[in-house]
Amino acid sequence: MLEIPGIWERPQQRRQFLREAGLSGIAAMLNQTMSGPHAAAALTAPSRPIKSCIVVMLYGGPSQLETWDPKPRAPSEIRGEYPPIATAIPGRLVSEQLPRCAKILDRLAVVRSLHHGMGNHNSAMYQALVGRPPKVDLDILGADRSIDFPNVGAALSFLTAAGRLPRTGSPLVNVALPHVMHNVVDLAGQNAGFLLGEHDPFQLTTDPNAADFTIPDLTPPAGVTLARLDERLSLRARLENSPGKDGNPRAAMAGMDGYQQRALELIRSKAVRQAFQIADESGRIRERYGRNTLGQSLLLARKLVEAGVRFINVNDKVYNGQDANWDSHANIFPRHRELLPPFDQGFATLIEDLDERGLLDETLVVAMGEFGRTPRVNGSAGRDHWPNCYSAVFAGGGAARGAVFGESDREAAYPISNAVTPGDLVATLLWRFGIDPKHEIHDLLGRPLPLAEGSPIKELFPGAN
Repeated sequence: MLEIPGIWERPQQRRQFLREAGLSGIAAMLNQTMSGPHAAAALTAPSRPIKSCIVVMLYGGPSQLETWDPKPRAPSEIRGEYPPIATAIPGRLVSEQLPRCAKILDRLAVVRSLHHGMGNHNSAMYQALVGRPPKVDLDILGADRSIDFPNVGAALSFLTAAGRLPRTGSPLVNVALPHVMHNVVDLAGQNAGFLLGEHDPFQLTTDPNAADFTIPDLTPPAGVTLARLDERLSLRARLENSPGKDGNPRAAMAGMDGYQQRALELIRSKAVRQAFQIADESGRIRERYGRNTLGQSLLLARKLVEAGVRFINVNDKVYNGQDANWDSHANIFPRHRELLPPFDQGFATLIEDLDERGLLDETLVVAMGEFGRTPRVNGSAGRDHWPNCYSAVFAGGGAARGAVFGESDREAAYPISNAVTPGDLVATLLWRFGIDPKHEIHDLLGRPLPLAEGSPIKELFPGAN
């Protein structure tokens, strides 16, 4: 069921079934739900494909109850300390820690029924970004990343290079910022996997809120202008074409590999350089996003959309640990009071800014974590990992404004209608770009694999069908 303001439908009531059937019944229910409308719909290309997508990853797992799915009538050990507040949609509530988002809820679409089976950060993040479970348990393992499935940005880079998506005018297709998420090892799912490094994201590792923010990879060495760079390339070309001792061209220097070509294209691109010039933005707009790492990263994401970048992954927080990210096993309420205001300000401003610039309809923005939190508050006044039910929010890209897709039970513990998997979410992103999620790519052994294992949530985009 897709709930849209002004349209009321009676949702399927399954609470009695949940009470009587237990966990095995829940699993069966989810399988049944996944065979529902959005899984069975015949795939058709959207009438208005998007041009860009921004995924905001809130690493560590924000609580669904403290954000998009409050349960004000639940017992105190479930509903928590934050009272819900009214929003731009009469009768719709969100956490009191999201006042800016509450005012623009009529431009957002909330999915309250995400679920999967991975309870640790590493495996859950892989599933969230890639849309399928890992082949092995990734908890703090430093496995060979070339066996991984590519994430959405890498798949889009590959499809662009293969000519299945049009060039956008920007040599950058896939960008991640402002850091690589890390839990003992770099979390899997952040790269191109078996598509290899050519389609890895252009990875930023510097803070766009820093006064001296620069992109070292786009900055030639001191004294090397673009004119001098062209002279060096011309000299190299002459050397490559000159005969060696055997009379043939110098094979050891013949041609640049894909990495060198990509680096040169980026350094030469004025549009790319300008996209990263965040200092060119007015002080007013920078303050509006928030003078913090997340706020300025979201502003940079907007600039990258304007520059024609197809996929931008904005990661909030770097390292694992409840004092380092959203992983609040203890003292969740004071911790989320620190984390939610910067997100609320930056995310709401991003949506408003894209809308004001006429970019929101062609740009899909998604904010989520790798899982949610346990419905009951634990003995340390925190909530633990909970992949069985959590929320994500969509904006733009044709998503129905003010919609809610899926429903959780009265404790936000399990979906009771329209359950959604990470595979469905990945399939939705690909479909909105005009790509068939069942399109096959080949791994390093030549085996054909579909881009996504799920099905698009087409009901969430009524104008795109």
